[in-house]
Parts: sequence; structure tokens; C-alpha cells
Amino acid sequence: MEVKCIAVFCGSKSGNNPLFEQEAAALGKLMAEKQISLVYGGGNKGLMGAVANGVMDNGGIVIGVIPELLLAWEQMHDALTEIHVVPDMHIRKRMMYERCDAAIVLPGGHGTLDELFEMLTWNTLQIHDKKIILLNTAGYYDHLVAHIRNMSYQGFLYENWEERLIVCHDAETAIGALC
Repeated sequence: MEVKCIAVFCGSKSGNNPLFEQEAAALGKLMAEKQISLVYGGGNKGLMGAVANGVMDNGGIVIGVIPELLLAWEQMHDALTEIHVVPDMHIRKRMMYERCDAAIVLPGGHGTLDELFEMLTWNTLQIHDKKIILLNTAGYYDHLVAHIRNMSYQGFLYENWEERLIVCHDAETAIGALC
């Protein structure tokens, strides 16, 4: 399946390591170069802003989906190709899933983990079969990956999780895993 649009889930903050923002911008640039559109949470700060600006600065298409509740908090990006203001988080996630061919998860907080695990759950339940990439910049997700391995070892996963979640360490490898 050709990947034309990627959902990127990530923090509305930049985190403490400058590599997080650098890799988000690099991902955006690579997406634009490969003519892959971005659908994301619609914010203009943190990693969200970095990936969106990386796509737009290189001539790519960016679709933002932001709930009314987060308009001020995530500082809605006002220069996107398309912006959708939706009533709540559930509609946001559903719209993003429907618009994308695959997903890449960058470092982030609770919301990012919620989006990651919802995508994985939907994939396991065969609601969709979209590839999910965990971009483990600077080892940010090492502990999470270890925990998922433990979940499997302890017998709580129905299948080999590595068939559902591809772990990459840089933007170039992540895009390569999709294309």
C-alpha cells in the first residue's frame, strides 16, 4: 500500500533534549520531499509545530485537527493547508485515523501515549491494519519498549507486538519503513 498521508502523534512541548525537535523537523522535511501529507493535532508549538513547519517549509501539505478545548493550549497553527476544529478528542483521533495511511509516534506525554495505544488496540482488533512506527529518538521510548516486551513475556498480548509496532531511531529509518 502506498503511503500518501501519515498521522504524526507527538508532544505539544519540545521536551528537554534538543534532538527531539530536530528529529521532528527532519521527519517533516522528509515527508515533504517524498510528497507525503501530514495529518496531526493542529498545534503550533513543541514537536507538533516542529513537524508541521518541517513539512510546510519544504512545500508539503499539512492537515491539522484540533479540538475546541485545545485551541489556546496547543496554539492552533494558522498557516496550515487545512485545519479542522472539532468538538472533542475522540472526533480528533477518529478523523486523523481515517485520513492517514500510517502513523508515526514521536516523543510526547499522556496524550501521545493514548493515541499510540488506541492505534495499537484498533490494529490488534483489526479495525485497521495501518503501520505504526515508534520513533524512539535518543532512546526516549526504551522503557516503554521494555515494558511492552514484558507484557508479551508475561502472556498479556495476543500476538507478536513487533508485527504491529515498528521501532525506529531516526526519521530517515521511520520513513524508509513505510515507503
